[in-house]
Amino acid sequence: MAFYQDERIGIFIDGANFYAALRGLDMEIDYSKLLREFRSRGRLIRASYYTALIEDHEISPLKPLIDWLSYNGFDVITKPAKEFTDPQTGRKRTKGDMDVDLAVDALLAADWLDHLILFSGDGDYCALVRAVQRKGVRVSIVSTVKSNPPIAAAELRRQADNFIELADLTQMIGRDPS
Repeated sequence: MAFYQDERIGIFIDGANFYAALRGLDMEIDYSKLLREFRSRGRLIRASYYTALIEDHEISPLKPLIDWLSYNGFDVITKPAKEFTDPQTGRKRTKGDMDVDLAVDALLAADWLDHLILFSGDGDYCALVRAVQRKGVRVSIVSTVKSNPPIAAAELRRQADNFIELADLTQMIGRDPS
């Protein structure tokens, strides 16, 4: 990973996409280690986590994670997810897209960052990466191509300045098996 000690770093985590990458690798993350790792590589200015929450449910499985992140150095950005019935299959589906929220925040942050680290493999972020790069900010993508199917879109990896394979970070930011 190419980092410079004096650079201002911003972390932007697309929660749903990052979760899919972790699940595809059968990996668990230690968010304390993640913060510590990136703080050691430069000046971590902001760490943001984006996710949609189903509000109708009394207890969300995401709630403990969201609470922990918000008390431990992350800006947590949420919005209500929408539940609907798929007309094709009749199955209940949940939709909660945070792409625009993340993109707007990242584009605004580009004015005071040197290096933006995007934890997502979603190819929809290519336009964001190009826009941020035009502002002189380096962009690293953290995702995986080692899962089946690969999570990181090829066009996103090509657009980024650096692609960091999530599986290669297991020792640095993975949760201890105990």
